[in-house]
Amino acid sequence: MNKALSLILALAAAAGFATAAQAQDAKAGEKKAAMCIGCHGIPGYQASFPEIHKVPMISGQSAKYIVASLAAYKKSERKHPTMKGIAASLTDQDMADLGAFYETNGGPAGNAAAAPAAPANVAELLTKGNCASCHGENLNKPIDPSYPKLAGQHADYLYVALKAYQTENNAQVGRSNAIMAGMAKPFSHAELKAMANYIASLPSDLKTVPESRFR
Repeated sequence: MNKALSLILALAAAAGFATAAQAQDAKAGEKKAAMCIGCHGIPGYQASFPEIHKVPMISGQSAKYIVASLAAYKKSERKHPTMKGIAASLTDQDMADLGAFYETNGGPAGNAAAAPAAPANVAELLTKGNCASCHGENLNKPIDPSYPKLAGQHADYLYVALKAYQTENNAQVGRSNAIMAGMAKPFSHAELKAMANYIASLPSDLKTVPESRFR
């Protein structure tokens, strides 16, 4: 009986390990990324909704952040018709695989370049928003992997995203996140743009990695 129980436990552990390994299958994610590369795999590609801006760089973001953002689009916590349509078609396993792919697709993490000093007015805004408390040192080392790296992200995308946290009662635009809403709402659009421009200048792990079919 003890041998049988040991075998059952060993098989269960092996199955659990296999599930965990599958959830981090970057190769599977690469095969599933066809719907992503048409925007996120083209350097400088611009979206036109809700206004013209570069699509965000996602190669180099953590797997958990990719999963969290896709889940937010699927649940309409982030309102964006195109991204909701894509996310709605994905299973939890698909999201996990895509997250694993994009986490590794950016190449070696860590940019050794020194971060430029923030202008005094921007430093004051970043302190007021308490941005580093979640997004970490130089806004590139989040305290939790479900939070995004911000450093080096496109300024126009950051600006649009920050404004989305200020938006309420709009069926097509907006993001529901109490922490980020509380951070973004006290700022004017000019202040959000100033922060976004500075954050975009910081050394970053984020990249747009062109796919071979676009080269």
